[in-house]
Amino acid sequence: MYKWVISLAFYSIFILVFQVVYLASAADHYTRADFPADFIFGSATSAYQYEGAAFEDGRTPTIWDTYVHSANNNGATGDVTCDGYHKYKGDVKLMSETGLEALRFSISWSRLIPNGRGPVNPKGLQYYNNFIDELIKHGIQPHVTLYHVDLPQALEDEYGGWLSRKIVKDFRAYADVCFREFGDRVLYWTSINEANAAAIAGYEYGFIAPGHFPSSKVSSRNQTYVVGHNFLLAHSAIAKLYKNKYKATQKGYVGINIYAWGSVPHTNTREDIIATQRANDFFIGWLIDPLFFGDYPETVKMNAQTRIPAFTEYESKQVKGSVDFIGVNHYLTVSIMDRPITSDIITRGFDADKALWIIFDQGQPAPGEYPVMPSGLYGVLEYLKQTYGNPPIYIHENGQMTRRNGTLMDTSRVKYMHAYIGSMLDAMRNGSNTKGYFVWTFLDCLEILDGYESAFGLYYVDLDDKELKRYQKLSGKWYSNFLKGGNVISEPSKNAPFHLRSGFSQ
Repeated sequence: MYKWVISLAFYSIFILVFQVVYLASAADHYTRADFPADFIFGSATSAYQYEGAAFEDGRTPTIWDTYVHSANNNGATGDVTCDGYHKYKGDVKLMSETGLEALRFSISWSRLIPNGRGPVNPKGLQYYNNFIDELIKHGIQPHVTLYHVDLPQALEDEYGGWLSRKIVKDFRAYADVCFREFGDRVLYWTSINEANAAAIAGYEYGFIAPGHFPSSKVSSRNQTYVVGHNFLLAHSAIAKLYKNKYKATQKGYVGINIYAWGSVPHTNTREDIIATQRANDFFIGWLIDPLFFGDYPETVKMNAQTRIPAFTEYESKQVKGSVDFIGVNHYLTVSIMDRPITSDIITRGFDADKALWIIFDQGQPAPGEYPVMPSGLYGVLEYLKQTYGNPPIYIHENGQMTRRNGTLMDTSRVKYMHAYIGSMLDAMRNGSNTKGYFVWTFLDCLEILDGYESAFGLYYVDLDDKELKRYQKLSGKWYSNFLKGGNVISEPSKNAPFHLRSGFSQ
């Protein structure tokens, strides 16, 4: 209760004051030298979105394969995507030329261990060894995510995947292989990508794999909470494994990743301010509180009641303190409006329990683009600092969405990156323990929500070209200039011939 009161008071003051003064004070002129020498800048991707080669060299289907091949997904799959499985050497060379200091990528569980458990696939093992070696050869630090929404379909079919506690043993065994085989070169391990969003979107709303819609089913309206609980148990199991078996020799770090949008009250009423704190409890505290305090937030337990699993004393002790860092994916800011809890217990699930409306009313500068609201990232970093004792934070994903139309003059992405990196710098100057920033993403690739309709890349990938040729965008040039120590501006020149169809050449 004490933490909740402090958080609410903080939010009330923060929202009223910060939004007024932020834009005037945000860092606008900065260079790489304004960040600590050990701060890491890079880019991020994931196996299914980048690798392709979905049916080659022993890789077996995942729940993501099954989802995109069975759902109405406009034919967008990860069967080929950027073909990184075959083209990684050229891509790493581009990363080096751009000046990336690190790459965050994921390992495909079913490429490494095709049945989810049991024998390791030699060709999968060779690919990841080669990829990691190529990164290190070019001075790029590998940051590895173990699970990025691509559970082996074999485990989903056998026992329901993340809905069963059997997953904890299999995930631990998979992580053991990764630590053993790659840990001599990999220091930074993230257990699960967007653990909160993966549970909500996959098991409450059904718009990502595995596509469950339990909120309409009386018998399974707690699936989201069960999956979140098993995420925490699996994470803490591999953190314990690493600490006991590998930490002394490999000296690496194990963290978890969450999706965190900026949340602001829709109005300055007490109800909306309280609802905003409740939103943070449900979207952040739900899976981060147990890692620091050993249990779920009181608001979440009170609203979810018996629908959320309870930690045993042993589980609580294992989960608490099991992170070395928190990974944050942040793209946009929403406003929060209070919604009274209904008495309809039959349809109540995670959506109803949180008792609030999420309003995407911030306006858009252009169709299909995120509004530039860097105060949201500052607010997330400040909230994590205030609530959890300022743990190490890595911004694992942040980037601007545009339509995929072949344009290389992506000025909106430049403005977005300039603003959000500046916001992060402001938060660090105010004491945030942020350690790294990874832009999403290096190459235009398969996107989780709309396939190839949108793009986030610093490089355009021509899907109509049989070689899938890569073309650097203005944002890639801007980021490269920044990483190499140049002064950066938010209003780039529009004189360069940066449109693919007008004769631009690499």
